[in-house]
Amino acid sequence: MSAVFSLDEVTLGYDRRPAVHHLSGSFAAGSLTAVVGPNGSGKSTLLKGLNGLLTPFEGQLKRNGLSQSDIAYLPQQADIDRTFPITVLETVLLGHWRSIGLFRPVTRAQQNQAKEALAAVGLDGFHRRPVASLSAGQFQRVLFARMLLQDCPVILLDEPFTAIDAKTTADLLRVVVGWHGEGRTVIAVLHDFEQVKENFPETLLIAREPIAWGPTKEALKAEHVFKARQMAEAWDDHDEVCQRRSG
Repeated sequence: MSAVFSLDEVTLGYDRRPAVHHLSGSFAAGSLTAVVGPNGSGKSTLLKGLNGLLTPFEGQLKRNGLSQSDIAYLPQQADIDRTFPITVLETVLLGHWRSIGLFRPVTRAQQNQAKEALAAVGLDGFHRRPVASLSAGQFQRVLFARMLLQDCPVILLDEPFTAIDAKTTADLLRVVVGWHGEGRTVIAVLHDFEQVKENFPETLLIAREPIAWGPTKEALKAEHVFKARQMAEAWDDHDEVCQRRSG
């Protein structure tokens, strides 16, 4: 199976301070992968690197023929400004951004597609509501509807189920599993190990450095999780661009 992302000794971070060190491996086309690890382990940083928002300090990150329009990226809700006066329908229609552009009018067919996407995530009839009036779970459903319109082969999700209710989580998990069933590549940053074990065949466990990457049952073995926690306790947030630890 071909790889959509290939990484060779990749180091990513901010202000010359690394958050992900020496990561090598690949995400196979059509795979469903969870990225897990302690808080501050570089999970979100990795997704930003895959999406092209960060350039590696060291190493090579190859997209293997992907263009930016092939990637749908959902950041954490905390990174999204919901105060802008925009309706649910207008938010979902942003998924058509690359086909509509700045000046082309939205067609009736595109509006209907947006309403169908809202219905698919359990928000039928919500299209006129302002996004500022929505709960966290409802807003996350809106963002998933927008990704349905984007119709991208690669989907990056940063903590998509944080701070939302159990029913919304279950509904959106079904959307994610459906994407995988359609042959799309899905990479999701997650915290709930049981959720990962039940739904994600592949897992990357990182603690700024890779701990394990492969089938979820193997990657989340107790010794790997323990090692990640040990490494988290030893982190130095003042490290410069890095040298490999010995031993």
